[in-house]
Parts: sequence; C-alpha cells; structure tokens
Amino acid sequence: MARLPRFSPTGLPAHVLQRGNNRQAIFIGPDDYAEYLDCLRMAAREHDLAVHAYALRPNHVHLVATPKGPDALSLVIQAVGRRYARYFNRVASRTGTLWEGRFRSVVLEPDAWLLPAMLYAEHNGVRAGDVASPELDRWSSYRHHAGIEASPLVSDHPAYWALGNTPFERQSNYRLLMADGLSGRTLETLRQHAHSGWPLGSDAFLAQLGRQGSRRVQPLPKGRPKREANTASGDEADEGSEAGQNGAEVATT
Repeated sequence: MARLPRFSPTGLPAHVLQRGNNRQAIFIGPDDYAEYLDCLRMAAREHDLAVHAYALRPNHVHLVATPKGPDALSLVIQAVGRRYARYFNRVASRTGTLWEGRFRSVVLEPDAWLLPAMLYAEHNGVRAGDVASPELDRWSSYRHHAGIEASPLVSDHPAYWALGNTPFERQSNYRLLMADGLSGRTLETLRQHAHSGWPLGSDAFLAQLGRQGSRRVQPLPKGRPKREANTASGDEADEGSEAGQNGAEVATT
C-alpha cells in the first residue's frame, strides 16, 4: 500500500513521535536518557534543527522542532537513531532493531498549534502516570520553559517568546498554561494528527501548504467518490491508498 512522502517544509515546526520496536523500552536508566539528549543536541546542531520541546518516555520520544534546512528533520532523527541504537544495544547487551520503523511527524501551524503541541509533549509523563507533576519530569523540556533549569538543547520559538517581555513573565505564563491544561478536544486532535501525519492548522494554512507542496495535505473524503458511468477504475486505486493514511493507528500517548 503506497505511503505519501514525508512532508517537512523548512521553517515550519513539526511534532515528532518515535517509538521503540514493538513498544519495547528504549530507556532503562538515567544514563540512557542523558545519552539520547546528547545525541540529539549534537545532531540538531550539525543539521540545523531547532528543538523547541521534548519528552522522553520509557518506550517513545516526543519532539517539537523546526527544520532550518532541507531534510533537516529526517537527517537528525536518522543520525540520533543510529548513534543511540549502537549505544543502547551495547550497554543493554542486545542486538537487532531498536526503533519502530518510520518515525511519525506532523507539520504545525505555529501561531495556533505550537504551544499546544509543546504542552501535549511535556505533559505526557503525567498522563502516563510516570510522574505526579511536570516539574518532576527530568526528561522533558518543561523544566526549561517553567524556569526551573535551563536546557542547552532547547531553542525557544517566537510563540514562546510572545508569552511575555521578560524571562520571568514568559515562564510564569507558561506555567499557567500547563496548569490550565489542554481541552479534551485539543488533546484528541493532537493525538490523531501525531499518528496520521496530516498537517495541523486552519483551512487557510492548509491551503497555503497545498499550493507550496508536492503532495496532499488533507485526506480525501471518505467513501466511494461519485463518478460518471464511463470513468476508469483507476480512481479506486487512489482511494485504497488513501485508506491506509486515514486508517493510521490512534494511540493514547
């Protein structure tokens, strides 16, 4: 079944989800988390990727990042994946595939969805029951945004800077956003797009992406399309391909 090519335009943020193969653990101890962040910091600097937020969970990773150059996102994920897999296989005395195939990514409209995606990622540990509050999560970027400790990996996005004129004001307002939480509808929208890969934004944003890109940015309407009696059956093949995109797994991370 054909897959649409990855869509990662330069200058637009993306929410990235990468899992361990068969949802197995990819981090066991503190050294593993620290090693992954070090790999990510070096690869992001080499390939010009601005990392705005991250959350490392025992069997998956969330990132919110903006590629500054062509293919920057894929190059970083590939570089980190290879280096970290070698490290983890060595220290865990294991062999074989560590990652669950192709990573998932969704392009975000910055003004509307950048901050919600960051909050979604950084609250993941609380939703999973791994930590009681986001302040206690050592392996997410929330502590950076809340002013608890600075992360050398994080490059703050203009949407975060717009929260206030001073660091204290930005950090305070971000803490309030986290305390308020995301609505159930917003959570579900972020979750669905993270797993389907369709860009997330307004109709105007999607229309602009459609004019710039070389692939569809929205799923085709569900159901069999209406056609004239003499229409060739080739339309059905495209519909079948689209079903694979619409039928992507929806999980609870």
